[in-house]
Amino acid sequence: MSDLTIYEVRSCSTCRSLSALLAERGVEYEGIEYHEVGLTEAEIRELLRKSGLRPRDVLRLREPLVDELGLRDDSVSDDELIAQMAAHPKLLQRPIAVRGERALLARPVERVLELLE
Repeated sequence: MSDLTIYEVRSCSTCRSLSALLAERGVEYEGIEYHEVGLTEAEIRELLRKSGLRPRDVLRLREPLVDELGLRDDSVSDDELIAQMAAHPKLLQRPIAVRGERALLARPVERVLELLE
């Protein structure tokens, strides 16, 4: 099993580009379809801790639910954002790559190479 994990959505073009880049370089990874399996608040907090990102940094602003739930408002707390991401996984940006104690939002996909050095 690989020590690289990618939180992805296979139908996402960026996720497919990342998969192709890793295949091209012969890098195996464990893919987690987080839209299907979901993520707990604790798992999201751990991804944020490893990446050094804040919840707002990984909020998928093009997702219509952001406006429906009023999440664009700066008064929405980090805890509330994390709770909504756990309840609605599609609010979370993708792909997120994790290796050991490091994680990053792989946008552009070449950023994943930082984890492979």
